Amino acid sequence: MTVTGNLVKGGGSFKIDHPLDPENKYLYHFIVESPDMMNIYNGNVVLDENGEAWVKLPEWFQGLNRDIRYQLTAIGVPAPKLYVAVKVSNNRFKIAGGQPDMEVSWQVTGIRHDPYTEVNRIPVEEWKPQAERGRYLHPEAYGKALEMGMDFAYGPELSGVASEQRTQLEPEAPVRTAVIQESGR
Repeated sequence: MTVTGNLVKGGGSFKIDHPLDPENKYLYHFIVESPDMMNIYNGNVVLDENGEAWVKLPEWFQGLNRDIRYQLTAIGVPAPKLYVAVKVSNNRFKIAGGQPDMEVSWQVTGIRHDPYTEVNRIPVEEWKPQAERGRYLHPEAYGKALEMGMDFAYGPELSGVASEQRTQLEPEAPVRTAVIQESGR
């Protein structure tokens, strides 16, 4: 399924026009759950004889991300002087302050700032509409009856169909199947 707008779901990925070649390429990422539209990049690098290393990021990194944050972890030996010597520029950054041949695990995060996200930010928290209050998206996850689900908020004639279709589409959901069987549905 392809969605060109916002999709509310439990997990997934995004597909956008490539920030450096939007007419010819797509860019895909799995979505990390966060109140920010955050991307995460990570890896390990071995420092050179000066205790430094340049980390090269994808060529589209700066076209997709803003508000960049860094984390460094020395592997095998303490490195209290380890630091980011040069922030991301030309899609790379520099680590320094370590020992020669030291391995460093790094993580860089950024907030998406491609054109779509700039005009489609979502609220982090909002009140449910009055008709949905007291109902759950996944009532069984809270130990509630399926009748407490959003399907039932809009009438039993729709809820039965929606619940049956959901069970058929998600056979790997044993809790839901067990609840449906126990309730005689």
